[in-house]
Amino acid sequence: MRISAKADYAVRAAAELAAAPAGRPVKGDQLAQAQAIPPKFLENILADLRNAGLVRTRRGAEGGYALTRAASEVSVADVMRAVEGPLAAVQGIRPESLHYAGAATRLPEVWVALRANLRAVLERVSLADLAAGALPNDVVALTTAADAWQPH
Repeated sequence: MRISAKADYAVRAAAELAAAPAGRPVKGDQLAQAQAIPPKFLENILADLRNAGLVRTRRGAEGGYALTRAASEVSVADVMRAVEGPLAAVQGIRPESLHYAGAATRLPEVWVALRANLRAVLERVSLADLAAGALPNDVVALTTAADAWQPH
């Protein structure tokens, strides 16, 4: 699976919002600087997050961006879906809608299983987890497998 720069930046920016004092908006330039995200790219990402109902904006000297819900109620999956759409799509089609012939007949099941495993991690980790630097134990356990860090 390839995670786009947009999804990576979105999760990082949302984690910064989660780490901010409750209810205090964070300026876009502060988010960009904190995570080394190109400011113009971040503006588009924040617009996507706002359109998805995850982020609100406030104008003025005390304005900025803030989460619309508690950070514990927003998963990494929520953020990724807001900027990229479904977690697992094949050529833009949801895997449960695919039908293949011959030797590839069972391939849609593989794509559905992949999506289920993505969900098992990405829906389990909240922005509050990231902000606190404490991931769920079952997610941490996945990183301890002998080959987890191998680039294959």
